[in-house]
Amino acid sequence: MGSNSSHSNNPPLSNDKVPLLTKIIYGTGDWGMASFNTVRQIFYLIFLTDVVGLKPGLASFAVLAGIIWDAINDPIIGALSDRVKTRWGRRRPFLLIFAIPFGFAFVMLWWTPPWESQIALMIHVALAYMITDTLQTLITVPFLSLTPEMTEDYDERTSLTTFRMFFNLMASLAAAAGAPAIVDMAPTPQQGYLLMASIFGALGALPFLTMFFVTREREEHAELPTPEIRDSLKAAWNNKPFRIATAINVLNWVTFDLIGLMLPFFLTYWVEGGVQRSNMTIPVLGTLPFESVVFLVLMTTAIAALPIWTWLARHWNKRNAYIVGMLFWAVVQLLIITIQPGQRTYILTLTFLAGISVSTAHVLPEALFPDVVEWDELMTGRRREGTYYGLKTFIRKITSAGAIFLASQVLALSNYRSPTAQAAVFQQSPETLLAIRILTGPAGTVFLIGAIVTAFFYPVSREKHARMRRLLARQRAMQAKNHPISPAPKKAQ
Repeated sequence: MGSNSSHSNNPPLSNDKVPLLTKIIYGTGDWGMASFNTVRQIFYLIFLTDVVGLKPGLASFAVLAGIIWDAINDPIIGALSDRVKTRWGRRRPFLLIFAIPFGFAFVMLWWTPPWESQIALMIHVALAYMITDTLQTLITVPFLSLTPEMTEDYDERTSLTTFRMFFNLMASLAAAAGAPAIVDMAPTPQQGYLLMASIFGALGALPFLTMFFVTREREEHAELPTPEIRDSLKAAWNNKPFRIATAINVLNWVTFDLIGLMLPFFLTYWVEGGVQRSNMTIPVLGTLPFESVVFLVLMTTAIAALPIWTWLARHWNKRNAYIVGMLFWAVVQLLIITIQPGQRTYILTLTFLAGISVSTAHVLPEALFPDVVEWDELMTGRRREGTYYGLKTFIRKITSAGAIFLASQVLALSNYRSPTAQAAVFQQSPETLLAIRILTGPAGTVFLIGAIVTAFFYPVSREKHARMRRLLARQRAMQAKNHPISPAPKKAQ
């Protein structure tokens, strides 16, 4: 039985639509997340090596300390948000309290310390990374946990995720294309990065404050028994869709992170021959750094392709649409190794093609993930959005930090040299150039093939999700009959 006919014969079990305004306001939360993550993914490593002056090998160990801290704080904060109960809900108070510190944390990450010692620089970077990571977790885990709270409808979740990813890609576009231009406006790179961080930090905090007043949480979810942290972690491990969705996310995002990290190196040292900040004239937009133009093409294409992948996910299913998108991207990644110095038009052509699949990589893994919460509730009778999104955030940040660690170690082994005194032209050795080319292109193909193979085993289709919801409706009705809810909600009704 095909997915189209099945979809038409199984209407939604209830009116589970999210109002358009709420979707828009909730989607803006990804502006803060994406601007924070995009700038860090793309520019943080080259900032550490070429501005702070930290050796690549030591930079990787500073980030590794952040990974270890991640292992502690993300699952704890996720489980905490499952257990907190206030008049405003379980997730929204975190948005109100930590939005402003979240913005300040981003600025802290981009301050250039005056230390001469490489060890002192490494310790500073590690501490800054850990502090900003903690404040990011206190915002992003409750924010992401609201997705399954707001709707249980299979396709409505894809729609909600599409709104998120629209703002995510808009922020990625603004950050990737705008950050080099902002840095160039300042007298020195140190001042430029600090100015850039101040702008994106302030803009990133505002959406979460607005979201607190607009979004709502489901009362029936809060009425379910409060899970213990140890039981929640055990249930997550036993949740097959969670394990597969997590593997997809890891393989999906390590590709994106690795390419984002290496692209500035690839453009500067391979395509431009070591010329620092080469420019390109664009009609209407004027003169922009070439790397800004590349990211402008990539993210604009990804935004334009969003409706295509949402439509395909509705007419096939999320998994099949994702597999098609990743196959296309894998081919593009293989072609990157054929780029030769100075071939700007060819680069922009491949960038346009990659942007089509980058859109898929942003929307569909995120749309798959909320379904794991219903699977868990059906198996255990508990509701643990915070735990699952805490673990997801932890693994997402491990992926990002792991990409930084991998790229830093490879650069260190290839004898990468930091430019002296911000030289106008600074060339790398043939070994370093080869490492940069492989990390930017073919290495991503390996991870994408892994994501494609893993996606074949994801078990929750539209039809299975509909059956899960029907079973959950009966299960909740029985729980309400055996354990009536407290008088306060009855009085409100």
